[in-house]
Order: sequence, then structure tokens, then C-alpha cells
Amino acid sequence: MKKVLNILILATVLFTGCSYDEDVDVCQVSVALSYPANSINPYEGVRVELKDAKASVFVDSTDMSGMVKFVVPPGIYEASTSSVLITTNYKYIFNGVKSMIIISKDSTNNITLPLTMTKKRIVH
Repeated sequence: MKKVLNILILATVLFTGCSYDEDVDVCQVSVALSYPANSINPYEGVRVELKDAKASVFVDSTDMSGMVKFVVPPGIYEASTSSVLITTNYKYIFNGVKSMIIISKDSTNNITLPLTMTKKRIVH
């Protein structure tokens, strides 16, 4: 009888010790790229990365308005992008990074990512 009771207690401890909560809180985040004045209009397909403090990287591409939406766990993030746009006469290089972004359920989580631009003339 004592052996059966010990086995039941051991089984109870093992099964309750292995259970965990699988629900992860997530937040919706929107990142809007802010292009320099008098440069170009936002365009679709620019890769944007969100990296958290644990080095997890979330990647998506912008829509036609230059915005991208993520669903990520709360935490401290860095947003970054780098893109090249080639037109008939110019090559535009855009870069942007913003650090120490706090994402939480209590904030609006709307991020504006300012971009710097390099413009090179294409000689035909």
C-alpha cells in the first residue's frame, strides 16, 4: 500500500511539474518608414526588422504606404531597415535604425522609423 501511495505521489509531482502555460502575450506593432523631405514617396516591399533583447528577429515588408505591421511579445526592441531603389536616373540608398523601443500592452506601439538617404546619379 505504501509503495502504491509513493508511486501516485511521484506521478502527481511529475505531471504537475511538467505543465506550463502555453499562452504568450503578444502586441500589435506598426512601423512607418519616414523618408527624407523632397526625396521619394514610400513604396512597397522594403524589408523591416524588429529585434528584441534576446536577439529574436521578426521580419516583414512594407505595404504601398511604407508601413509594416508585426505581432510580437512585449519587450525592448530595435527597428532597422536598409533598402536600395533604382530609378531611370538615380540610385537611392535608404538606411534607418531606432533602438530602445518599448513594446507593451499599455502603449500605442506605433513607431516612426526615420530614414537617411544617399542619392547617386546614374550616368548612361
